[in-house]
Amino acid sequence: MKNAILFLFVVLLAIFPLVFQKDAEFSGADGQAEGVIEEIAPDYEPWFNSIWEPPSGEIESLLFSLQVAVGAIVIGYVIGFGRARKKYSFKE
Repeated sequence: MKNAILFLFVVLLAIFPLVFQKDAEFSGADGQAEGVIEEIAPDYEPWFNSIWEPPSGEIESLLFSLQVAVGAIVIGYVIGFGRARKKYSFKE
C-alpha cells in the first residue's frame, strides 16, 4: 500500500505542472542562465566552447535520457547490492 501511495504521489508531481501551467515554457536551466547572463553582462565572453554540439534537440534529449538511465542502473545496483549483502551475510 505504501508503494502505491508513493507511486501516485510521483505521478501527481509529474502531471501537476502540465495541468496548471498550460502555457508555460519548460526550458532547461542552461538556457535560462544564458539569458540572465546576457542581460547582466552583454559583453561576457565564455571561457571555452563545446567540443561537440548534438545535431538536434532530439539527439540531445536521447543522450540525456541515456545518462539518466545509466545513473539509475548504477544507483539501483548499489542499493540492491547493499541490501542483498545485508540480507545474506552470516553472523557468527
